[in-house]
Amino acid sequence: MTKNSWPERLMKATGKLRMVFGPADQGALGGPVQYVDDAAHRERQKQLQQWDVVRNSDGSTYLVSRVSDGRA
Repeated sequence: MTKNSWPERLMKATGKLRMVFGPADQGALGGPVQYVDDAAHRERQKQLQQWDVVRNSDGSTYLVSRVSDGRA
């Protein structure tokens, strides 16, 4: 008896799970994005205000703290 490889065992297991739970949900990609404006979202927006995005001429980007510049 030949032992199945890891990918074969994984595919067999996910096939059995698919029979029980059904296929994965595939929603429409063209639909509108829904944003939830809750306390956590407002806190993240507040945290993002402390950073400036710097873009180099080669297209790479990085963040610079506004607090270190004294601009906050």
